[in-house]
Amino acid sequence: MDPLAAKYIGAGLAALGMIGAGLGVGNVWASYFQAIARNPAAKNEIGASIYIGFAVTEAIALFALVVGLIILFA
Repeated sequence: MDPLAAKYIGAGLAALGMIGAGLGVGNVWASYFQAIARNPAAKNEIGASIYIGFAVTEAIALFALVVGLIILFA
């Protein structure tokens, strides 16, 4: 196998982690909207937690992107 082809395959496999992160972000926001729909008075209490969950889930996508770029360009 060509080493260049192996780099492309490895970078593509590393980028698959972004799929899971995208699903996770969608799940976080869907749960947030569902919680607000059930109890609108709890909006201020839930607000801080949603951004923490979003940031942690989005960090996974950034890690996957960085690993893919390291594989591709290193």
